[in-house]
This record gives sequence, C-alpha cells and structure tokens, in this order.
Amino acid sequence: MNRVVITGAGVTSPLGTGKPQFFAGLREARSGVRAIRSFDATSFPVRIAGEVPDLDPGKVALPFAQAPALRRDPKALFFIEAAREALAQALGGRPIDAPFDPFRVGMSVATGLEIFHTPDLLSHVSSGRLDRAGLLAQAMREPAEAFMEIPSDLAVTCVAREAGLRGPRAVNVSACAAGSQALGEAFCLLRDGELDAVLSGGFDSMVNPIGVGGFSLLGALSTSNHLGAGASRPFDVGRDGFVLGEGAAAFFLETASSAERRGARMLAEVLGYGSSLDAFRVSDPDEHERGAVAAMRAALADAGVAPAAVDYINAHGTGTRKNDPAEARAIRAVFGDAPPPVSSTKSQIGHLIGAAGAVEAMAVLFALAEQTLPATINLHNQDPECALDCVPNRPRPARIRVALSNSFGFGGQNACLVLGIADALPT
Repeated sequence: MNRVVITGAGVTSPLGTGKPQFFAGLREARSGVRAIRSFDATSFPVRIAGEVPDLDPGKVALPFAQAPALRRDPKALFFIEAAREALAQALGGRPIDAPFDPFRVGMSVATGLEIFHTPDLLSHVSSGRLDRAGLLAQAMREPAEAFMEIPSDLAVTCVAREAGLRGPRAVNVSACAAGSQALGEAFCLLRDGELDAVLSGGFDSMVNPIGVGGFSLLGALSTSNHLGAGASRPFDVGRDGFVLGEGAAAFFLETASSAERRGARMLAEVLGYGSSLDAFRVSDPDEHERGAVAAMRAALADAGVAPAAVDYINAHGTGTRKNDPAEARAIRAVFGDAPPPVSSTKSQIGHLIGAAGAVEAMAVLFALAEQTLPATINLHNQDPECALDCVPNRPRPARIRVALSNSFGFGGQNACLVLGIADALPT
C-alpha cells in the first residue's frame, strides 16, 4: 500500500483568504464571527455568523462560461480560490501534465445544500416570519416554481477544467462529515494505487436567509447576538448552539513516492481514516456515542496508531448542548482517563457544515507545522460534563507528531482522520 502525503493546501475562511491569514488567525486566537453582512438579518433571531471577510466576488478571475452563475454562489468562489492556492503550492506553477498523467489525477470534494430559486419562500423567510408551520406550508405550495440555480459540482468542474485534472471526480454531500469523508476517500484511492494524486477538500456557505432561518427553526444556532465574537462557546457551560460559518479548504494529495520523486515538500502525511453512521435521530447524537467511538477507533486502527500515540484532537465541538458532552464521553471511551489535548476551532470560525471537516484538517496542518495547539476560545466556565483539556482561550506550544480530526454530522454521519508529520511513523 502507498503512503499518502499532502503537498499543497489552500483555504478561505472567516479568518481570511489564504493559508497565511488562516494560520495567523489561529496563532492569535482571533474570532471571525461578527454581525451578518451578506443579507439583512435584522428580523432574524440569529444575526451573527462567521463570514469570509476579504473576498470580493467581482475580483475573482473566472475564465469560464459559467462565471455569472458562479458569482451568485459565494461558496463556489471560496473553493476556486482555495483550490488555486493548493495547486500553486503543490505544482509550483507547472501544468499538471508535467509531473503527472492527468487521467490519474482525480477530485474528491465535499459541499452542502445548493442554491434553489424559490421566490415566495425566500421572501417569507426574509420577512422574519419564522414559524415552522408557515414555512413548511409555503414550501409545499411552490415545488413547481423551485429549481436549482447552480449545480453542486459546477465549481469542481471549473477547477478541473482550469487545472486539467482528467481523473475521476466525486462530490460528497454528507452534511457536517462531508469534508472529512472527501479527504478520507481521496486517501483510500491513493493508498490503494487507484490514482497518483487527488485534489480534495470541501466548500460551503449556509449564511443566507434559508440557512439561517432553517437552523433557527431547529433551535441549533446560538442566539447570543450580543456576544458577537464571543458567541461560539464549545465546551462552555453557557453555550447555546453553534454559529454558522462559511469557507473552503483544498488539499493536493499524492503518494509519498511521487512527492519524493519530484522533490515536493510534504506538509503532512494522511495516516488513517474511519467512518460510521449512527442510524439514530437526524439531529441528535447516538445515546451511547457508539458511532463516534466506532469512527475514531476505525481511523486509529487504519493508521496503525495506538490511542496513546495521539498528541492532539481537533474536536467536532459545535457548542450545542448535546454534542459537546457526547463527544467528550466518546473521546474518553477511546482514549481513557487521560486523553490528549482537545480543542474546537469552531469557536473561532463557526460551523462550516459541508466544509467543516476540510477546514478543520487545515487547522491540524497548522498544529503540525507550528507545533502549537489551536485554542478553544470563549471558554471561560468549562462544563464539568466535558472533562477534557480543551486548550482554553490561548494556543499552546506542544510536541505534536500525530493528530486526530473529528467530524460528527447531522444525520449521524461520522468521519475521522489521522494526520501526522511526514515521516512521523516508520515504513
């Protein structure tokens, strides 16, 4: 089996566009959560989100016939920018067919819900009339007028055309676990020799009236608008829901032998991947954390890594009443009474839904590169039910060779990745 490494990485996030901005935000324990700017949210119970602050859609170069459609879909632009950054780092400006057979370079990418054109429903939501019965009744009255504006794979197709990636392509939409699953599937393709390289990652934005309105109806979002940057509070006793975020991350994965042959810098090694399904309620974790435990154990077994060898866990850590203690119990079930440090970078960027796992994998790259544990900010009164070392409020220097990234999503989707410093483990 092939060893798999990351040789290129790009990101667009509420901390800024580009890996330097993202790393600086983590280093400074800065929050990207602020008042919503992309639409008028004054009539909504939730008026805060983690929006990308510095990407002007009109200035993103789009040499595609689909440019007008792409400019209406911010998450597509987030991915295009992240993918360009990842490819530039991995290839150094060379065309893909210089070091690779383009037909052996694929794509495995995650995204979320698509933009649907539903004029009456959208105006109903935007008006602030957010009662459940009214929304559902309105939605059922107008299915004939609802149509998809922008296909889920349009941005992926455009990146493939621009870069000349001619291998197989998959677009994953498994909710909050999608980003980690996309990376995990890319890892499997490379490890098993099906491909030589894969561009992988995730992109999403639900910071729009339908997204904010829908999650508000579910009671999943923090309504602590007055706290602004302090509203996303994973593991804190005062947490009251997650804060939506948006963005994208992209990674160029290839076999270690390929990277060595062409002298590419290895940013990290993908060591293992595990996934499971709770088969329980759509919006609640399994009562006994069986799915989360199974996914973590599967990832560690796949990597050949003992729990004691893990130096850091990037938690799913949403800041909801149910998720955080459930994840803490699952971690202790796998790692025992002395688990490694755990932090939730959702405290800084919010929950990016379909892009969450990918952007959090980027936070793990930060931890490995800088030998620093990202912080869980806004953690001032830790919930006793979340008995973990959650790296409160400030990043912490540490020796980090192997890290685990957790993604536990709506619908009971679970996906975990094990990443390490390249050459951290013997062949």
